[in-house]
Amino acid sequence: MNYKKLGNTDLDVSTICLGTMTWGEQNTQTEGFEQMDYALDQGVNFWDTAELYAIPPKENTYGKTEEVIGNWFEKTKKRSEVILATKVAGPGLNWIRGGGNQYDEKNLNEAVNGSLKRLKTDYIDLYQLHWPERKSNFFGRLGYQHKEEHDWNKFEDILNSLDKLIKSGKIRYIGLSNETAWGLSKFLEISKIKNLPRIMSVQNPYSLLNRTYEIGLAEVSIREESGLLAYSPLAFGYLTGKYRNGELPKNSRMKLFGDQFLRYKTKNGQLAIEKYHEIANKHELNFAQMSLKFCELQPFITSVIIGATTMDQLKTDIESVNMNLTSEVLDEINEIQKIYPNPCP
Repeated sequence: MNYKKLGNTDLDVSTICLGTMTWGEQNTQTEGFEQMDYALDQGVNFWDTAELYAIPPKENTYGKTEEVIGNWFEKTKKRSEVILATKVAGPGLNWIRGGGNQYDEKNLNEAVNGSLKRLKTDYIDLYQLHWPERKSNFFGRLGYQHKEEHDWNKFEDILNSLDKLIKSGKIRYIGLSNETAWGLSKFLEISKIKNLPRIMSVQNPYSLLNRTYEIGLAEVSIREESGLLAYSPLAFGYLTGKYRNGELPKNSRMKLFGDQFLRYKTKNGQLAIEKYHEIANKHELNFAQMSLKFCELQPFITSVIIGATTMDQLKTDIESVNMNLTSEVLDEINEIQKIYPNPCP
């Protein structure tokens, strides 16, 4: 396994992060336990979850994934071996604390305490804001359309609330998710000026089909030591090649929930997938592993979040750290990006 520092902390996190969002929906607790056992044995010490998981978010599965992890901690007594990340949900879901803005002191405290209880731990290593409260172009929306609004919590107030949680020992470090370059920069600026906790990571999408992070956020991540935790690196399975014949395998995410993730079904996206698949075949590389390794190699990335529903998938994904991508492969990948730039944001 390979490791990088989380932000400017002394924590060495595996460059493969165990994603957990299927546990409690597509995967049973028993299967989740098996994944955690195997991942930790392979050196994957960094796990990511969220209070709203399992995915897709539903009231009756809210918190289920955290409960699975908590039950594993209770059973194995291995909490100290894991660097654990979770997230507080942003606004919009009525069944999470009324659905309004979530990042005031009251809601943050309630969210943290709920996660700690479900996770059966007394601290969270990395606590992330799942998406912005303000109106912005996140969740795959390109182009920013400005609208004046005054109902989101000020960044300084959020950092002050999180500072209290850090001082209480309930969380150690903080991060963002689905954030923009402006949002990350502003949080970092305020933390410096006011001597408040700094952002250690940003969890945003990144894959061969969506390299938009490179445009503005990559420079901030490198210069400010606030790296990317890349989610959807396999584009919901499209970058494994399993959907290429037009058929959706039984129990696959796109078979079950494809109507909620239409961004992966674009015409140019399908054309790009074929081209990337050709590169993998030409160089006798596993397509999924090539896709993951490309992400891991990026200097602005701290860790690549994988999500598997079967043990075979999990083993393949973790093994990607041992793959070597030659300069020829990387050049060919970048040529396809020029032809089909970010077809699935």
